[in-house]
Amino acid sequence: MRKTSLLTLLLLSGLMSYAQTPDEKNIKLIYKAALTQSKCYTWLEYLSNDIGGRLSGSTNAAEAVQYTKNQLESIGLDRVYLQEVMVPHWVRGEKETAYILDNKTKTVVPITALGGSIATPKTGITAEVIEVQGIKELNELGAKVKGKIVFFNRPMDPENVETFKSYGGCVDQRYAGAKEAAKFGAVGTIVRSMNLRLDDFPHTGTQSYGDLPKSEYIPTAAISTNGAELLSKSLKKNPTLKFYFKQSCEQLPDVLSHNVIGEMKGTENPQNIMIVGGHLDSWDLADGSHDDGAGVVQSMEVVRILKNLGYKPKNTIRVVLFMNEENGGRGGAMYEEMAQKNKENHIFALESDSGGFSPRGFSFETDDENFKKIESYKGLFEPYLIHSFVKGHSGSDIGHLTSAKPLVKAGLKPDSQRYFDYHHAANDKFDAINKRELELGAATMASLVYLIDQNGILTK
Repeated sequence: MRKTSLLTLLLLSGLMSYAQTPDEKNIKLIYKAALTQSKCYTWLEYLSNDIGGRLSGSTNAAEAVQYTKNQLESIGLDRVYLQEVMVPHWVRGEKETAYILDNKTKTVVPITALGGSIATPKTGITAEVIEVQGIKELNELGAKVKGKIVFFNRPMDPENVETFKSYGGCVDQRYAGAKEAAKFGAVGTIVRSMNLRLDDFPHTGTQSYGDLPKSEYIPTAAISTNGAELLSKSLKKNPTLKFYFKQSCEQLPDVLSHNVIGEMKGTENPQNIMIVGGHLDSWDLADGSHDDGAGVVQSMEVVRILKNLGYKPKNTIRVVLFMNEENGGRGGAMYEEMAQKNKENHIFALESDSGGFSPRGFSFETDDENFKKIESYKGLFEPYLIHSFVKGHSGSDIGHLTSAKPLVKAGLKPDSQRYFDYHHAANDKFDAINKRELELGAATMASLVYLIDQNGILTK
């Protein structure tokens, strides 16, 4: 049996502790503040239950702008302001209806219009169905889909532990399926929901007609995974069955909206800007609690924690709540446009847009030298079960951001196993949020912001 030293026994028993570094002490204070004094859960409850879904251009989105602005002002930041941005205004209209018509049998299935889709005729569409596993198979069929409804039924790959990889592997059929099917004369498209589990919740999401003339647009909707399984099985038994769906969505003129921005002025290098943010808009089927209410309130919590701890940042730290990530990305684009116009120098950007689940780490877009430097911080995060530091996508909104000097971008990586159970669906509600998981995410973000602010980034 291996002997244990007296020092080790004392450390394990808590009777003796090693001398903590300033970074270790401050990160411990950040986590303590997040887990004992946070407001992010209360903020999210209001966004979700009192305001609700916040699709760009809606009255709810406008209310969310004012609410978050007021809350940021209550923190006592150096500056809080709104940044104007024109956003799309797509409305869903009446609840969609759909059924499988197999001889004389009608079987109702859950569908939801995809964002940006046109409506069906007022009486709906009834047509035969051709099932495909993706756009490649559609292209192979070509003109055979003319006059028919194309059913995209490629599922998310369950073998990937990183579920966003599975999402990326099939989301093209949702985004571009209608555009590609229209080129061959299809009258509509139905897309299997981006969801790993089988349930009755259809998941919406943005789609694009690209450069097609408006006269060639066709309606498109998502079908629940249970509905997709049923339709596929029914087609195998009767390839000539028909499908009916009806939706009344509409694209209205653009609407004035805003990004919400709060700022802590830097004490040493105020010209260097660090941002932390999420997107304030959400889809309309639910409250958008995970996507991206969680990221919004976590970002607000970062600056609240730092402010309450009396932290004086070396660089200017901004919280940015972007508008219109879901169906246009115009908030991120406008923030970058104004940053260029004002000749601002951003050195770091952190986004939370992967749900409010337990944090696991970060993905980074940066050069090898800065990534190596950031990797050296992993030991500081290990006591909080944060272990994953990888290179990869950081976030859609900060993806617009550029800088004349090296710029480090990061995305919070929560555990992703349950995320697509809720993503863009009617069950993305406040009751799906765990308070401690949400707070741990905010603390993890605040800790990275603190470390980058203290230690800077490497410049060439």
